[in-house]
Order: sequence, then structure tokens, then C-alpha cells
Amino acid sequence: MQNQIYKGGRDQEIIELFIQTFSDSEGKKEGLLIGELVRNLLDRTPPQDLRVFLSTEEEEVIGGVFFSRMRFENSATATWLLSPAAVQTRFQGMGVGQNLIRFAHDCLREAGAEMAVTYGDINFYSKVGYQPVTIDIVPSPQPLSYPEGWIAQSLRREKLLPISGRSFCVEAINDPVYW
Repeated sequence: MQNQIYKGGRDQEIIELFIQTFSDSEGKKEGLLIGELVRNLLDRTPPQDLRVFLSTEEEEVIGGVFFSRMRFENSATATWLLSPAAVQTRFQGMGVGQNLIRFAHDCLREAGAEMAVTYGDINFYSKVGYQPVTIDIVPSPQPLSYPEGWIAQSLRREKLLPISGRSFCVEAINDPVYW
């Protein structure tokens, strides 16, 4: 298995990975929804606001994680939103996703990132350092339908400090359907 920063040229393969993985776990409708999110992130997000990391096995893409820039009204904290993430169904439970997220965190940290946030399963993401936060600590860009899933971590090994004011995410994920 090899982790890498995505440099382009495999968009359709990545989209299909997300469609298939989410269809397997959540149903075809969710698979198509997340596939469209991935397509929009790749097509419409400025390069400076998007980082994509892949895991490959013998040149086949078996995992992917997207990080997009978040901004805050009253803070310059360099923050990245992890969403979405997928590992091919047959490779799940083997540490592929955890290794890929750790790799991504290291790359983001080296590039100056201070915090990562995501909206997902605390049981999985806690394995790579995410902890529950409230919107009083880290404001969410949209109202949360599952507030327990709002989780974050410092990439600087410091305690998270509260951020006041509104937060903003990239256009592709700024839709209530994802929140």
C-alpha cells in the first residue's frame, strides 16, 4: 500500500471509488450523492483550497480522503475539513483509512495547517485523534443534523481554543444535505 498526494489525472477513478464505497455501505442514493460531492470538489474547488490524498495498491486506488479549507470570521486558524473519506469495501478493517488520514495530517501539518475538523463517526475518527467539539468551540458552516458527529483535532499538539463568529467552507460542500 502506498499513500500519496493526488496530483490529477484520475478523477473518474476516484469518483467511482466513492460512489461504490458509499453505495455498499449506505445504499445507491447515498453513493450517488457522495459521488456528486467528489465530482464538485474536484471540478469547482480552487486548488489552493483542496487537498486530496490517495492510497493505492498496485496502482489501483483503494482509498481517498478530501480536505478542503475552512475559514472563520474572527480567526486566522489554518483549518481543513476532512470530507469525504472512503476505502474500497474489500480493504476496510485493514487500517488503510487510518494510515491514509495520518499521512494526510502529516502533509497538512508540514504545510502549516493548525486544525482538522470532520463531521462523522466518532468511533472511527477517534482512532486518528479526533475528539467531539461543540459549535461553541468550532463553529460549523451549516446547522448540524447530528451534533455528536462534529469532531476536531489540533494538528499542532495544542489544546483547541474556542473560535467565535461564523465559519465558511468551500462551495461544493456548503449544502445542508451534507450536514
